[in-house]
Amino acid sequence: MSATQARAGGRPFRGEAFILDAVRSPMGKGKEGGALSSVHPVDLLGQVLKALVERNDVDPGLVEDVIAGCVGLGGEQSSTPARMAWLSAGFPAHVPGVTVERKCGSGQQAADFASFAVMAGMYDVVVAGGIESMSRVPMGSQRMGKDRFGQGVRERYAPGLVPQGVSAELVADRWGIGRRELDEFAVRSHLRAAAAAADGSFDGEIVPIAVADGTVGADETIRPHSTVEKLAELKPAFASPKWTERFPDLSFQTTAGNSSQLTDGASAMLIASEAGAEQLGLRPRARFVAASVVGDDPLIMLSGPIPATRKALERAGLTIEDIDHFEVNEAFASVPLAWQKELGVPSERLNPRGGAIALGHPLGASGARLMTTMLHTLEQTGGRFGLQTMCEGGGMANATVIERL
Repeated sequence: MSATQARAGGRPFRGEAFILDAVRSPMGKGKEGGALSSVHPVDLLGQVLKALVERNDVDPGLVEDVIAGCVGLGGEQSSTPARMAWLSAGFPAHVPGVTVERKCGSGQQAADFASFAVMAGMYDVVVAGGIESMSRVPMGSQRMGKDRFGQGVRERYAPGLVPQGVSAELVADRWGIGRRELDEFAVRSHLRAAAAAADGSFDGEIVPIAVADGTVGADETIRPHSTVEKLAELKPAFASPKWTERFPDLSFQTTAGNSSQLTDGASAMLIASEAGAEQLGLRPRARFVAASVVGDDPLIMLSGPIPATRKALERAGLTIEDIDHFEVNEAFASVPLAWQKELGVPSERLNPRGGAIALGHPLGASGARLMTTMLHTLEQTGGRFGLQTMCEGGGMANATVIERL
């Protein structure tokens, strides 16, 4: 049955899902005094949702659901942020919201779930995105002093799973990545992001955020004067006796400088069916081509983007050579570097606007932030296909392919 053939009730049985627009907040440092730290996370996402709706002149009452990623579901982020942010924006109460938590891939999973629902004919218009205020809800603050895994996992993976930073070291070791290569990648991330900010490449994707003492309209996290020499002075962040004794042959090289930054940020995308786009009077800018999600070894944890990429490409019927733009989340520099070594992607097509090392990683928002940047860059450069992938806690990863229209 085609996308235009209707089932009982008049909705298409199956069709395509399109991105009509995608926006993000500026990225603020995720600490007290950061540029966005005065804004409640619900209001931060609410401002981004309001900007998305207003700049497209959309009747918010036509939105059928709001799906938002968020990882730290405690404190000020505990009351279904997707729903609360929609209400904070002043939009109709009949529109529901749901919050997705798939670790670092939460925002990407939100976009994928939205596209799946549109393809299935369940929605015509949906908003997807994400939020994380790491200054106000610090990473891991909701699980302090608690057993995160339970007896079964502890016994299965004795002597125990490790923090992501240690997993980053295991990835670097397995793929033979040295400290200088990690630091060079980190510097490149900052220089690329600084160049994009300077030439206005981010202007179309960033919406200004009202804060306690004014407005924030640009990323706070980019360090344009970063150098390999400066980064070389930083000490490894995970070389505590607990881990050096467990892994005595491991060279600890991961630092704050070659890892993603703790960040406050929000992102939102308007996703619709063909009928939904027509109803809104908007031109689709891209379509969802394929998606995958995989589980991988939870000890090394961060290698999942490699099989996720292969699976998504196979589903799309595409090869590495067909993809014009790759976004691989820079949780740690070793992750995109290992992915690149395995798949042979040229550096100029990998994170060409920089990544989370420069722009930060507001956990629940990053997936939709990457897709926002990828969409705008494809349009600016004339590229056709983009693929993004995220490593995730517990040894998971998402990959999504979009096609610019």
